[in-house]
Amino acid sequence: MTRTDGYLLDNRQTEAGQRFDALATLFDPTTFRHIEQFGIGSGWRCWEVGVGGTSVVSWLAKKVGPTGRVVATDIDTSRAASATRAPVEVRVHDVGADEPPGEGFDLVHARLVLSHVPQRERALQSMIRALRAGGRLLIEDADPSLQPLLWPDERGTEQQLASRLRHAFRQLLAERGADLAYGRRLPRLLREAGLRQVEADAYFPITSPACATLESATVRQVRDQLVEAGQVTAQDIDRHLANVAAGAMDLATAPLISVWGRKP
Repeated sequence: MTRTDGYLLDNRQTEAGQRFDALATLFDPTTFRHIEQFGIGSGWRCWEVGVGGTSVVSWLAKKVGPTGRVVATDIDTSRAASATRAPVEVRVHDVGADEPPGEGFDLVHARLVLSHVPQRERALQSMIRALRAGGRLLIEDADPSLQPLLWPDERGTEQQLASRLRHAFRQLLAERGADLAYGRRLPRLLREAGLRQVEADAYFPITSPACATLESATVRQVRDQLVEAGQVTAQDIDRHLANVAAGAMDLATAPLISVWGRKP
């Protein structure tokens, strides 16, 4: 992440831990599958950018073993502090402003980070610069504008309210500098940055308990900002959270687009 008062989803809020757990449930299998395909193993040097929670960094630590190294960075490392033991090093770091926390990495990975970084072009160049020759970059980011509806099977008032709140939340993100169409541009950006063997795929959860947990935690985390923006009321939010808690909603996330390439 980058230092900005505009970022909505503060790591120190109670709901942040619930969001990280839900994101891990939804997206860790996809992330791990891609990194496994790179051949990760003992002795690898990895940089996890915008670490947030601990699930990915803990998995990387097991893969690289005691001879490897995992550097985990974020502007707020409060949720990742428990992972600070060999071979993991947790650092406070602004990927859009600070120099890379080392060089010669075999893998640099960021998930759901760069679309929120105002200096995302500089951040991408920094991540590539930190790779060794032949090292792999894996960036995974959402593309919310590819999926405008929270409940894809929109049939009535509950679904319409859900999508209205989703639209209001995304408008807040855009107003604070998030790029809601960043995911689709990543293949081109990696090629233009000089990476080779660039590939991409997307994962789009339509419904799961983790989608409902993520939705509830996110809305509760930003409810004050949603009301202040004037597009929804506190009563709208309470009704939506009750609908989510009832367990009958098929809630989708934005597609997660994974893009990877190799440094020449």
